[in-house]
Amino acid sequence: MKPTPIHVPDEVLDDLRRRLELTRWPDDLGNEDSAYGVNRALLQELVEHWRSGYDWRAAEAAMNAYDHYRVEVGGVPVHFMRKPGTGPAPTPLILLHGWPWTFWHWSKVVDALAEPDGESFDVIVPSLPGFGFSSPLPRADLNYWKIADIFHELMTGVLGFGKYAVGGCDVGALIAGQLGHKHADSLYGIHIGSGQKLSMFNGERAWDITGGQPIPPGLPADAHARVLELERRFAVHLTTHVLEPSTLSFGLTDSPAGMLAWILQRWLKWSSPETVYRKDDLLTHATIYWVTNTIGTSIRTYANNNRYPWTPSHDRQPVVEAPTGLTLVNHENPPGVSTPGERVRNFVASERGGWYNLVNVRAHERGGHFIPWEIPAEWVADLRLTFRLARES
Repeated sequence: MKPTPIHVPDEVLDDLRRRLELTRWPDDLGNEDSAYGVNRALLQELVEHWRSGYDWRAAEAAMNAYDHYRVEVGGVPVHFMRKPGTGPAPTPLILLHGWPWTFWHWSKVVDALAEPDGESFDVIVPSLPGFGFSSPLPRADLNYWKIADIFHELMTGVLGFGKYAVGGCDVGALIAGQLGHKHADSLYGIHIGSGQKLSMFNGERAWDITGGQPIPPGLPADAHARVLELERRFAVHLTTHVLEPSTLSFGLTDSPAGMLAWILQRWLKWSSPETVYRKDDLLTHATIYWVTNTIGTSIRTYANNNRYPWTPSHDRQPVVEAPTGLTLVNHENPPGVSTPGERVRNFVASERGGWYNLVNVRAHERGGHFIPWEIPAEWVADLRLTFRLARES
């Protein structure tokens, strides 16, 4: 394979600027505190910078400091970035992003993982099929467990690795979990940023994070408030993506300002309050979705997770047999949990914890949903520890 640098044609960028200039803005009375969603003043400032100040070519040059490849796996286009390990016998490692992530959310950890520090990794960072440069899709049914098979073939069939390691967050953690379930014999282990059950999208109410259950009566006031806060944080995007992704995608595909508003809210609400985003960083991720026309295919994966339910490949326990490590963050603590120690104990004792062959669980006071972007040093240290402990177990 020969590297193929990323290059977006000038006419695509020109069209983006024209659309931004012609944005028709809604009235947003009474939303100074963002209680109704994204605040117009905030978004308008970001859109103007996108139109007149943001430099995609600079972002493109930063990406092209790494090698990029485009291959087909089972007829599905797959783009991936690669950073070869510099130490002796580097371990192949695939890093899997989520939504509204892009492959570039891993850029803060790639160099550190490739350097020898007890062990180096040959780092493979794909765009999920239907996300960014892994497009356009030739099929409409892809979901997380089908993507897992595509990435297993990428690592073993296309790249020829006999055994490999996996890291993942958000949707990428589900893909990693499926690899650790179905293809455990081919893995050194997995390190993930959340430990959901692989069946989380199964059932009639997968679009409802409560599963249709009311808030238990008698909770302490702070726990009750935390339940509501977590529901509000995730319910809007989950419900819409599972039930009507196509309806939403018409607006998001036609209006870059509308697309930016939708994904900006996720970045702001899911990130830790102390996380500071540079405008250019936010716009780089947004531009990847826009110039590849993949916002629609990226959100449809949610519906397909429910439409094509996960079914186990075996009945052995734990469900995910590959050695597993986790990095957990304070911003996603469940009700009643406040310290890192409590978070670790809570997860290990939970039903979700029982799904995994746990070798390393770490929790941090800092950081939000985009863990390797928000606390990259902690992610690298936790991942390295997971694979050291996996080798020793």
